[in-house]
Amino acid sequence: DIHPTYRERLMVWDGEVKSATMDGDMHMLNLRADLLDNPDEQAAFEAKYGYPLAAPVTWAQYRDQAEFFTRPDQGMYGTAEAYRRGGQQFWYFFSHAASYTNNPNNPGSMFFDPETMDAQINNAGWLRALEEYKDFLQFNPPGALNNGSGDVRPLYAGGTVAMNVDWADSGVLRATEGGDAAEGTVRTAMLPGSTEIWNHKTGAWDTFPEVVHSPFLAFGGWQLGVPGDSKNQEAAWDFVATVISPEVSGKAIVTANSGVNPYRFSHYDNLDAWSSIFSAEEAASYLGAQRASLDAPNVALDLRLPGFFSYTEVLEIELSKALAGEVEPQAALDAIAAEWNKLTDEFGRDTQLAAYRASVGLPPLE
Repeated sequence: DIHPTYRERLMVWDGEVKSATMDGDMHMLNLRADLLDNPDEQAAFEAKYGYPLAAPVTWAQYRDQAEFFTRPDQGMYGTAEAYRRGGQQFWYFFSHAASYTNNPNNPGSMFFDPETMDAQINNAGWLRALEEYKDFLQFNPPGALNNGSGDVRPLYAGGTVAMNVDWADSGVLRATEGGDAAEGTVRTAMLPGSTEIWNHKTGAWDTFPEVVHSPFLAFGGWQLGVPGDSKNQEAAWDFVATVISPEVSGKAIVTANSGVNPYRFSHYDNLDAWSSIFSAEEAASYLGAQRASLDAPNVALDLRLPGFFSYTEVLEIELSKALAGEVEPQAALDAIAAEWNKLTDEFGRDTQLAAYRASVGLPPLE
């Protein structure tokens, strides 16, 4: 009953099941039907941008919509994302970068070269992502550099912004705590994609005939595991089975601030279970976007590597400098790449390469 993207990619290591998924995590685009379906907004948007108002399919369309709905005099802004160091900032940056770096022609090349373990974070795809991520700051509410993921949720739930990028928690929060104005307005979509993705082997952009969506499974969701030296393994696994059961997890996923998002087919298929918080249209949008993200051929999994937080700490230090305008984006990425390569050597390049290849589903090098 657990979706194979979680079951086969995140619960398994070296061919063995090591844990059990208890939460399904991915970044999505959260939108508002009261704005998207408003005839006046639709007419004004199309008059200005030349195409219909709808869920953005590319980051360029996302920018148009964020710009259009940024109205400080009305107390409304286009979007909300996390930019604060220590506020899960890097996962938001990764969600932008996946669209330009997770090349289906070179599997596993988003973060590192899977042949050499050389960092790829300073290539042209990552640069475009950083420049856009920084550009979108102007469409966030004031003080956005201080916002973590916990701050972007109530901004969407309370109607301060037209949309946000977040985990599935935002939709539940707006439906349960957004008040009368939010009733029936939750809409959800896959993250925007791109028709151009950087090819690190050729050093050029690959162009695709249609938009390629690379929905990013930020964090990937909580996993429950039992230590091999536990003296109570049977009882521990019984507890795990209870927590992840359809009955218990089915209640957690519809509870605001539980942190638990859908991960079972029964979570996606049982629309009646969502009737306590969503309208039928809201539930179909919310669950459909998550299923589409998981089923996407070019879905992007999070970085999984020994020393993960050493890598992300370096990234956040330099990323924060770039967002604050203290250094140019390319210089920040170059500094990150240099530190990542140094960390890889310190941890052991061969062991890191083997772990990285395993994490992205590639076989060991001969």
